[in-house]
Amino acid sequence: MNSFYKNLVLWLIIGVVMILLYYLSQQTAPPATEIVFSDFLNRVEKGEVAEVVIKLNQISGVLKDGKKFSTYTTDYPNLVDALREKDIKITVKPPDETPWYIAFLFSWGPILLLVGVWIFFMRQTQMGGNRALSFGKSRARLLTEERKKVTFADVAGVDEAKEEVQEIIEFLKDPPKFQKLGGRIPKGVLIVGPPGTGKTLLAKAIAGEANVPFFNISGSDFVEMFVGVGASRVRDLFEQGKKHAPCIIFIDEIDAVGRLRGAGLGGGHDEREQTLNQLLVEMDGFETNEGVILIAATNRPDVLDPALLRPGRFDRQIVVGRPDVRGRVGILKVHTKKIPLSGDVTLETIARGTPGFSGAELANLVNEAALFAARMDKKVVEMEDFEAAKDKVLMGVERKSLLISEQEKKNTAYHEAGHTLVAKLLPGTDPIHKVTIIPRGRALGVTQQLPVDDKYTYSKEYLYANIAVLLGGRVAEELMLNHMTTGAGNDIERATDLARKMVCEWGMSERLGPLTFGKKQEEIFLGREIAQHRDYSEQTALLIDEEVKRLVIENYDRTMKLLKDNINTLKALAEALLENEVLDGPEIDEIIRTTTAV
Repeated sequence: MNSFYKNLVLWLIIGVVMILLYYLSQQTAPPATEIVFSDFLNRVEKGEVAEVVIKLNQISGVLKDGKKFSTYTTDYPNLVDALREKDIKITVKPPDETPWYIAFLFSWGPILLLVGVWIFFMRQTQMGGNRALSFGKSRARLLTEERKKVTFADVAGVDEAKEEVQEIIEFLKDPPKFQKLGGRIPKGVLIVGPPGTGKTLLAKAIAGEANVPFFNISGSDFVEMFVGVGASRVRDLFEQGKKHAPCIIFIDEIDAVGRLRGAGLGGGHDEREQTLNQLLVEMDGFETNEGVILIAATNRPDVLDPALLRPGRFDRQIVVGRPDVRGRVGILKVHTKKIPLSGDVTLETIARGTPGFSGAELANLVNEAALFAARMDKKVVEMEDFEAAKDKVLMGVERKSLLISEQEKKNTAYHEAGHTLVAKLLPGTDPIHKVTIIPRGRALGVTQQLPVDDKYTYSKEYLYANIAVLLGGRVAEELMLNHMTTGAGNDIERATDLARKMVCEWGMSERLGPLTFGKKQEEIFLGREIAQHRDYSEQTALLIDEEVKRLVIENYDRTMKLLKDNINTLKALAEALLENEVLDGPEIDEIIRTTTAV
């Protein structure tokens, strides 16, 4: 709206100026002298009038001495005869039917149009530093003091990363403290970590804490369809940085421009490669950029060019991983600051029940809990709202309106009971959090396991047991209902994939030994594994297939025996699911305890 009013005021000023010019132009000619009609007749009689213009009852004209005059008359029949006798030039004009503003428009309209077009093009060339000529200008946004600040108080769960970047901010504020011992400021800092862990939030906090100019740009803002534009924008970005030094430049998702060279289409003339080359030169070339610190974020450090990662360009790599229990508590405290919580809500319990959650997922959990509470017209958010939100995030939205036949419902109940019982009976598996036969997301039923604590490595026994848990649903269907369904499709796929990784990636096969088989082949533009290069013989391929099959079949037989030995418990779990539709951990434990006691 501000630009609209500015344009409106501009055009009003132009209109007023044009009207003034029009009236000034009308007043440039000497004004006519008004005389009485009798004097006019006398002058006609004396032969002093050269020409007249008659318009209704208005007479104007020019005397022989060059002076202009005007007068008014009533009906005077002999006037024309008198004028002709003296050989005076007579001009008769019709009355004005066109308003003055129409006449003004016709006379000055073309000029106004040309002036307007000229002003429009001038404004277009000036907007954004001449759009036509500033195609290669950087699109970086300079964060100002007026914007709402994000500080380190808003960032939780990444204490080590905060310490690293805090040191950079202190260097910018007090360089002599570090320079007196010969230290130099890092030229670049690369923040890496999975999606949603707070990399961009950490950069915003740096901008809020550092009292220095902060330029923010995305990696995709450099690359265009025209070759050379990206490199030009990199040059312009660092030129702006030098003018505002000391300053910080933040490039989000740098993998969009920093991918490994030599794998693109077009060779050295590839636009992305030219942009990366210019970035490498600006970061550590012949010209030094003192006082300009580059901070970048990515969740794909494996695809970045090695020249970009070397010391002197990115001197530091800060890993922002998924938060542990303490980190999750801190993140929950940040996100529940403005949310009224009930007295029964304990953030520590929520944090322990959400292992593996990233900061973004925890923020979403808190938001979903608040929405659940608002839907029920509550004044505060209670623990049950957080539980409902966790189930929604982990298992998907309930689809109670989906019509399912009794046979399919029974099949789902035994399927989920099979998963649940195997997970409960095998040692070393993750505890069952909840099991439901209410359709959620894309599944007809869900068995949700939650680890007790955060896991960073997995043992062979744990993976082996996981395959058995995945096969528990199919085995229960065969054992109790004497048929197979497509509902176990995803379970079998995951079990096979897990067995293949145990054999080919993690060296967990006794027959093949501690070797890896098959190199991952990634498409540089897609950024994901699309094929696996086969670097082994046909005989080894047969052995791999045999080992994968052995791992799956062994667990299939183990699961079958386990469920046959506990068939009464399996029936009790399935019947409880059919009756209640949802069972949590303590309820499952009670059913298993009572049936095994009998």
